[in-house]
Amino acid sequence: MNFLVYHSGLKTVEDALPAAEDGFRKNPYVPWVSDLCRYRKQNPHMTNLYMELGTSFGSMVVPHPMLAAHVLGMIIDAFGADHLLWGTDSIWWGSPQWQIEALRRLEMPELLMKQFGYGPLTTEVKAKVFGLNAARVYGIDPKAKRDPVPGDFVDRMKNIYKEAGPATPSNTQYGWVPA
Repeated sequence: MNFLVYHSGLKTVEDALPAAEDGFRKNPYVPWVSDLCRYRKQNPHMTNLYMELGTSFGSMVVPHPMLAAHVLGMIIDAFGADHLLWGTDSIWWGSPQWQIEALRRLEMPELLMKQFGYGPLTTEVKAKVFGLNAARVYGIDPKAKRDPVPGDFVDRMKNIYKEAGPATPSNTQYGWVPA
């Protein structure tokens, strides 16, 4: 049986701010997240626990990106990149696109990599978080094609463009162009 810990167990962002205020030097403790990470490290055989981001990422990444990176680093360090699941709670926050873009752009700060030994947030790590991990948990083959949409005019034009090769774009702009 697998257990998914919603919001990565984050108690509140406000309770985590004291750790961030001094750059995690005195006390890197983030209530509940640190506890779960410590417990996982003490029990490496416990491989059926997954941390889901949910509201925790959205509430940290814009106002406190260093805190968001620290939490991600802690989780990946303790559980591995293959035990972190994407979640947005978009029913409350609206469209999740801003959160998706925030994770795509987020890099692990050099300070945190040096201080805690966190690894970089690579494209491969982010692909796992964005869905490959959940696909494994739920038994979904991410490479399987499901009811593909038949090619339309735009699809045919795209294929013609690709077949023409990279040297053929004219860079000509048609239509009304402001002077």
